[in-house]
Amino acid sequence: MHELAFPLLVALIGVALAFDYLNGLHDAANSIATVVATRLLSPVKAVLFAAVFNFAAYFLTIAFPSLHAVAETIGKGLVDKDVITPAVIFGALGGAMFWNVVTWIRGIPSSSSHALVGGLIGAGVAHAGIGGIQWTGLNKTLLAIVLSPMLGMMLAMLVMLASSWAFYRATAHQAERSFRALHLVSSAAYSLSHGLNDAQKTMGIITVLLYSTGRLQGPFQVPHWVAISCYIAIALGTMTGGWKIIETMGSRITKLSQHQGFSASLAGSIVLFSASALGIPVSTTHTITGAIIGAGTARRASAVRWGVARTVVIAWIVTIPASAVVGAAFYALTTLF
Repeated sequence: MHELAFPLLVALIGVALAFDYLNGLHDAANSIATVVATRLLSPVKAVLFAAVFNFAAYFLTIAFPSLHAVAETIGKGLVDKDVITPAVIFGALGGAMFWNVVTWIRGIPSSSSHALVGGLIGAGVAHAGIGGIQWTGLNKTLLAIVLSPMLGMMLAMLVMLASSWAFYRATAHQAERSFRALHLVSSAAYSLSHGLNDAQKTMGIITVLLYSTGRLQGPFQVPHWVAISCYIAIALGTMTGGWKIIETMGSRITKLSQHQGFSASLAGSIVLFSASALGIPVSTTHTITGAIIGAGTARRASAVRWGVARTVVIAWIVTIPASAVVGAAFYALTTLF
């Protein structure tokens, strides 16, 4: 157990919730890019719509508590929870927030999830060395970096194919009207799955902090006040929106129709709900980008602006190592005082 004055504990929890808010701000594009790009909803209505369903994930976990498995992976599955200290948590959050701010300013849809993973790994290694890493959880997360966009892309193409067959007898007007309604439903499902997976990452950080300071005892379990605080923070961040990233996700990669927006959102939500059930802190950014590319490619490969997609992929590759270095640097700052 590590001693930490109560005011400092409150301040560190506040930093964690600030990261959660920034996560929602940074990743608002994940939830609303397709509905904004297709003009299904205005930007203001879209962020409110997404924020409501981000928060609604809290009620889903009340009905199905096992869906909080991602919080356990972050809290004890990446770095040994017995070596985590408040200084490690500070380093992890510092590294993740730094990278999020840089990519947000640049309008690059990088992964907040992997920024947090990188920050936690960097600060954990700086504190306890390589031996503190839980390789099973880390390998599972690294594998998801590759699989989530690929699965999103393939599923989006399959949904495009299946829905095209389902509506092949419909007139253009009937199909457009149907896909507008289906797109709204699939976007709600994606926002729900986004809130479910992403808010848990901060829950895991706060919960392991409480265990490390002796505020919680027994089996690893997320307190209700931590869960609801995190869902509120990410919903508020989503309401603020990251407009540069929304532009990149919604129109610069490919132009979307209602049919494509529906296919991308549905494919992304399937991947995220599955990852949450398996306890994998998957990147919502990677997932929806892969799905958007899949929906665009299903029309024709030339519909995708591959140069923009390549820039996004490069940002993904450097996210974990960059945030790990910064996380280690923030941890090192705590040793100076």
